[in-house]
Amino acid sequence: MPPTRKFIPTAEWEDERQVRGLEGERLALAYLTSCGYSIEAHRWKMGRHDIDLIVRRGEMVAFVEVKTRRGASCGSPLEAIPRRKQSIIGRVAALWALRFGRRGDVYRFDAIAVHLHPGGRVEVEHIEDAWRM
Repeated sequence: MPPTRKFIPTAEWEDERQVRGLEGERLALAYLTSCGYSIEAHRWKMGRHDIDLIVRRGEMVAFVEVKTRRGASCGSPLEAIPRRKQSIIGRVAALWALRFGRRGDVYRFDAIAVHLHPGGRVEVEHIEDAWRM
């Protein structure tokens, strides 16, 4: 039997990257809901892979990858979604669509870059239909 993993509440997370990523996802959620999207899923997991956000507006369902950065030293957050990651998201999205999709749904892959600037200023960049399978 595989070993079980201990549940650790987000308030006790110690990895700064995980905390920053969760903060970016929460900001992306707030942005998307303010744009009229409803949230279908947050961190929907299939096996060891997940999709950050799955959102809906009417018949449009977007599978969203969120990248959060404090600076530009590592390049654009959107450059951090290589083809391999896109392919994985595509496979997981196909499974979600089989389970939860509705007749007439239209699907796309979006990317959101959350820039955390010094002084607390936040910038959200939403790229609709960022890639295609």
